[in-house]
Amino acid sequence: MGMEGNAVTDGEFHLSATDFTTIAGIIHAEAGIALGDNKGHLVYSRLAKRLRLLGLASFQDYCHLVTSADGGVERQAMIAALTTNVTRFFREPHHFEHLKTTVLPPLLQKAKQGGRIRIWSAACSSGQEPYSIGMTILSLMPDAGRYDIKILASDIDPNILHEGQEAVYPDAAMESVPAALRAKWFVNKTAGSARANEELRALVTFRKLNLIGNWPMQGLFHAIFCRNVVIYFNAETQAKVWGRIAPLLEPGGSLYIGHSERISGVAEQMLRSDGVTTYRSVARGAPNS
Repeated sequence: MGMEGNAVTDGEFHLSATDFTTIAGIIHAEAGIALGDNKGHLVYSRLAKRLRLLGLASFQDYCHLVTSADGGVERQAMIAALTTNVTRFFREPHHFEHLKTTVLPPLLQKAKQGGRIRIWSAACSSGQEPYSIGMTILSLMPDAGRYDIKILASDIDPNILHEGQEAVYPDAAMESVPAALRAKWFVNKTAGSARANEELRALVTFRKLNLIGNWPMQGLFHAIFCRNVVIYFNAETQAKVWGRIAPLLEPGGSLYIGHSERISGVAEQMLRSDGVTTYRSVARGAPNS
């Protein structure tokens, strides 16, 4: 869809090219997401419900709100509405197999001797990814909670983070969890849902974090999952994000990325391939091989 005409899309509300440009500019500036000209229908479908909720008559009125001094709360709601939260337990299972067989065994031995383990799930959505990491750890070390093992789960959307903290999932979402893991690490919440038990939830800390904003964490990670999020950024922003992530890995630490993503920029010299969309941190200054 081109942007030549005044109307990007019409329906209950009129979305003009000017409105679209305003919205696209905000989400790019605040979340790094690049909305192409073909995303008019997505913007309309995701935000029309916001207009109804706020009692606004047009996208022009909505743009006035989100660009005003009092529009901060709604800007965050807009970003949350436009952020894609597609996730499931053990998505791209080869990553969890690599984590289980290659990464965790030596780390868990160190943990038993008093060492620390830190794993980051960036863009964690509603928690299926960090809880999959947690179940992978617990499958090898059922008493992991006794040791210094923590998973940081971050996302830009506070509403989706709340869902992760609640850790309640419908049975349909639980289908990709092996039966033995579900029986051990989940409890039935209702007739049609289950909740991660206290031991699994205790491994995960949820925090709001914008991948193009400030990163408050200190210390290095033994593994980072940053999957299916930078694909929504333009090439320059992608390279910057990889360039910030790579130095946060312990030497030899693992980075897992989405199946459609590629490492770019300075990070290419800091990482080497270690499997399908799996990378290992190399010594600083060493050539990538």
